[in-house]
Amino acid sequence: MTDSNAIARHRAICATIHTLPAAHVYSDLQTQPQGIAEGEAAARLARFGPNTLSEIRRTPLAVRLLANFTHLMALLLWAGGLIGFLAQMPQLGVAIWAVNLINGAFSFWQEYKAEQATAALRRMLPSYARVLRDGEERRVLAEQLVPGDVLLLAEGEHVSADARLVQTAELRVDQSPLTGESYPVRKTGDAAPASVGARAEVPNLIFAGTSVVAGTGKAVVFATGMETAFGGIAQLTQTIGEAPSPLQQELAHVTRTVTLLAVGIGLLFFALSIALAGVNLADSFIFAMGMIVAFVPEGMVPTVTLALAMGVQRMARRHALVKRLSAVETLGCTTVICTDKTGTLTQNEMTVRELWVAGRRLTVSGGGYAPEGQILEADRPLRAPLDDDLGALLRAAGLCNDARLLPPNGDSPRWSILGDPTEAALLVAAGKAGLDLAEEERRAPRVRELPFDSRRKRMSTIHRRVLSAEFSVLSSKERALRVQHSKLKTQNSELVAYVKGAPKEILALCATVQIGGQPVPLTEQLRAQVAAANDEYARAGLRVLGVAYRSLDGASPQLPDLKAEDVERDLIFLGLTALLDPPRAEVAAAVAQCHRAGIRIVMITGDYGLTAESIARRIGILRGPSPRVLTGGDLEELDDDALKAALAGEVIFARVAPEHKLRVVRALQELGEIVAVTGDGVNDAPALKKADIGVAMGLAGTDVAKEAADMILTDDNFASIVSAVEEGRAVYANIKKFISYIFTSNAPEAVPFVLFAFSGGRIPLALSVMQILSIDLGTDMVPALALGVEPPELGVMDRPPRDRAEHVIGRPLLFRSLLYLGLIQSLVAMLAFYFVYWTGGYWGRWLDLPADGQLYRSATAMTLAAVVATQIGNLFAHRTERVSAFRVGWGANRLVWLGIASELILVAAIVYVPFFQWVFGTAALPAISWLLLLACAPTLLLADELRKALLRATNDE
Repeated sequence: MTDSNAIARHRAICATIHTLPAAHVYSDLQTQPQGIAEGEAAARLARFGPNTLSEIRRTPLAVRLLANFTHLMALLLWAGGLIGFLAQMPQLGVAIWAVNLINGAFSFWQEYKAEQATAALRRMLPSYARVLRDGEERRVLAEQLVPGDVLLLAEGEHVSADARLVQTAELRVDQSPLTGESYPVRKTGDAAPASVGARAEVPNLIFAGTSVVAGTGKAVVFATGMETAFGGIAQLTQTIGEAPSPLQQELAHVTRTVTLLAVGIGLLFFALSIALAGVNLADSFIFAMGMIVAFVPEGMVPTVTLALAMGVQRMARRHALVKRLSAVETLGCTTVICTDKTGTLTQNEMTVRELWVAGRRLTVSGGGYAPEGQILEADRPLRAPLDDDLGALLRAAGLCNDARLLPPNGDSPRWSILGDPTEAALLVAAGKAGLDLAEEERRAPRVRELPFDSRRKRMSTIHRRVLSAEFSVLSSKERALRVQHSKLKTQNSELVAYVKGAPKEILALCATVQIGGQPVPLTEQLRAQVAAANDEYARAGLRVLGVAYRSLDGASPQLPDLKAEDVERDLIFLGLTALLDPPRAEVAAAVAQCHRAGIRIVMITGDYGLTAESIARRIGILRGPSPRVLTGGDLEELDDDALKAALAGEVIFARVAPEHKLRVVRALQELGEIVAVTGDGVNDAPALKKADIGVAMGLAGTDVAKEAADMILTDDNFASIVSAVEEGRAVYANIKKFISYIFTSNAPEAVPFVLFAFSGGRIPLALSVMQILSIDLGTDMVPALALGVEPPELGVMDRPPRDRAEHVIGRPLLFRSLLYLGLIQSLVAMLAFYFVYWTGGYWGRWLDLPADGQLYRSATAMTLAAVVATQIGNLFAHRTERVSAFRVGWGANRLVWLGIASELILVAAIVYVPFFQWVFGTAALPAISWLLLLACAPTLLLADELRKALLRATNDE
């Protein structure tokens, strides 16, 4: 049984574990350097539980499956099918139930696929770990790790639990699955201060799900399972429910409206058929069912599904893979895009653009990671050899560096990197200047590193520089300087510290600056000059690093005991390097398109605020004079109301944690926004799942991010999101088009039943229930789908996102479909019905016509054919809302012609094939009937052209 008090005490220790010396880590976690005993491991496994990610209890799978077959529309269709069987019309029952089964199964499958984020988290945890138990190295299942286990780490191994490092040797860890930062992080076993920023930035902690990229280490496990950082993110992700998309909500509204309308009309006409027409009870049921079938667009759901699927295919061609069909339209009504910066808005290829050295401004040509370019001064290339000041700056920046450049190879045709892109850019700059860093490292091998942390905002490396080798390439001034400052040295070497980091912090530690190869006092005038250059670079959107060095004198402690405060003082300032991660070329145009479309962009990045603000201005996200930059720390001090107030203006979020990003998304949604969120790391998964549309990066994204997202960008490009938004808007417009198209034919489907009821049965039913289904589920399907794949209309991205209160089925749609085009189509269909009787010898007769026999079946077949013929013109009419259909390219959508062909083939089969004649109750038409049908075809197109002309004239006035 779990000891809750022991668990609470253990959590308290874990909160401050990073502040303890290694010896105290062992004692506080009740372990020892040789590890715990197997018996103790078993006891702790019982107490703390297995090292696995647990799932929150969800609704049983069977219940979720059943829910897709028991909602209001589904119940109506089940009842309709049952009535069909009771009325001895098995064809009707089978057709309606088949539609219900297909729709329910497809909906369930989509919901099931959308809930795999936790499974992806579990897959990322490795199966085995190396530990010390009873003083021996053992390989145990990762799920059997317990707090107090001593982990052994080596290059290439995954980390299976959160642990405190106690011993390291050049250990670097890839934490990108957890933090989203792509560069390896230097780790140490030394105690850290109590306040070091975000938990992931603590240099002596490692976390489950990360991996070792270099070096070795030993660590003591302090958290397993759901207590790990991964477990916290899993908890956040699991507790976020799948909210219905705007389209799902709208279709639910349509379903309720249409269902209540259809059932109400069905009941009304059931009563009228008995009271006015004197129809018996059984036939009245069939009659009422006919009215319901006429008003329920059975083909709407499958047509919407197919249209969304076609939208998915179009988006895939534009580098956006959509996992959830309803997400297609959600993009179309997006009002806010929360985007990260690196790799999405920028190329994720840092490049040194400017240098400040010894009071001079230099520029660097070339881009990317290929060491091809030049160092320029006043637009003139500098010639080799490098002068003392520039050589010292680039040498220091290249040696105080953990990145590596990789030349083109079989896996990559371009230069690539291992490590931090910023550090890699410094190596490239040194290469452009002709500096051989491999030789420099041989002459001055690294003996110690003080890794970067957010408190110091700098890193330092200590090198043992061989004097005899270096003197041959240094000027006399620099040789004299090195001897003067080399009190801590062996016979032929000295210790030198190179430091790089935030310019203001570096400058504050400097007393001198190197000019002309010699240190000169760093006067207030020189400090102001450096500060002005730093501010100018930062305002231009460049990331600026300061570089300095010092020779360690004999009064310093011994090398193993050197601390940051011993090394990082009395520095000699060498200069500034200003780097740029260039924005993607197409992003500025995409951002401008978002502004025109009424879509707001909020940058949420792990980068520093000033850099993020500069990039945001460069690409047009920020346009106001005084945006607000909020860090994760600032967010923790804001309550929900203050956060919402901040979101009302221009704001950028920098250095944020997963829960901060999630909170921003929630606040925007509470403000009524439709939010799209981009992300690539495990840390982004909660926000991706909470967002209305989660967008994961396909190239840099983790499996967890991709599982939690609704859409994956195959090129990690912000411009692809904007293209997807355009497609989403087109999908919504097209859904309105084909719903209006389908609704138009509902009027001629219902009018025969109305005439039958009010004539007391003296006007025969011009359409049977099965013939109505042949239209809704047959002839209308492909043409409606053709409308669903219409390309975006001109100007679709020049309008604001649709109002959430706007419904697909609104008054304009109902007027156009039912009261205008629908009534015209009803009139044409009934005239076609009577045409068969009149040409069959009943000229002038309107009532008391035969309601069975060959002539009656031909008349109903003619009504069906007339509806299909007028739907051809209706198809062309609905390709546009206001613009004349004659201005749309006739060949722009080939599926339109395929739809027309399918209509004609289906109606011909229903009218002339004996089996279908039996199923649908039809008979062959006289040849002369087809001339009338040909004349009927353009009726609705011409009628709608008149409406559009009047609409344009009215708006122009």
